[in-house]
Amino acid sequence: MNISRRNALKTLGAAMGSATVLGLAGRIQAAEDALEKENLKGNINHSVCRWPYGSLSLEELCAVCNEIGIKGLEIVGPDTWATLKKYDLYCPMCNGAETGLEVGFVHTDAHSTLKTNYERVIPMVAEAGFKNLICFSGNSNGMDDETGMNNFVTGIKQIIGTAEKHGVVICLEMLNSRVSHRGYMADTTWWGVEVADRIGSDNFKLLYDIFHMQVMEGDIISRIRQYHEYFAHYHTGGVPGRNEIDETQELFYPAIMRAIVETGYTGYVGQEFVPSRGDAVASLRQGVHICDV
Repeated sequence: MNISRRNALKTLGAAMGSATVLGLAGRIQAAEDALEKENLKGNINHSVCRWPYGSLSLEELCAVCNEIGIKGLEIVGPDTWATLKKYDLYCPMCNGAETGLEVGFVHTDAHSTLKTNYERVIPMVAEAGFKNLICFSGNSNGMDDETGMNNFVTGIKQIIGTAEKHGVVICLEMLNSRVSHRGYMADTTWWGVEVADRIGSDNFKLLYDIFHMQVMEGDIISRIRQYHEYFAHYHTGGVPGRNEIDETQELFYPAIMRAIVETGYTGYVGQEFVPSRGDAVASLRQGVHICDV
């Protein structure tokens, strides 16, 4: 932050006699100081998923984000958003409407529950000032792809009007069915692109998880270049193992991040690897710097 802007914020706080304004000034200054301290380039909006950091409280993880220069904290629901805003963090991928990973929109008997859940949460996402809300296909349970796709599209079309009304994007995450989520139906880029074409709405996009798609099909950079218009969000993870994204695994993340930047993408990249070392925060900081191209 330059001196004039910092002084302006302090002057505004003094003039208003407001602890709230001073608190905002402090958070803005801290965030910009973190970017400067970490020497981040600003081409990637960095985010982190909540679940791999269960050893930290939500507030502790928010503070870590501010320290490292991470702008987003994701895969969290409405009960956490006030805390995120306290730390001036965005939620690039919201949850709280899904019924888990195994039961999803390919199951017609779940459509009623899913419709109720999503129509409740979609307005909450919009009111909070966020945009993306995750969804899942669910497991195939012996169902063929065509039946599953038809069921999925039918289910999403029951909620897409609400999403369009509120400016929220429903995001399908493709997961690998070879190692991590056996039986999961939406397990390839092709599956996600096909249902997106059938739904035909700008308010339905894909969450492209680099770890999962490397396990299933590889060819990551080519997929990004070919299908980036379908992708609303990206997740990271080392292959194999879903651990740190450094030289201990097979993917070269700087090249992948450059490919993402070259598409004109301005959204967030969420770190979703599971730290395997003693210092989870050090691993997270390392992951951010690897992806900062």
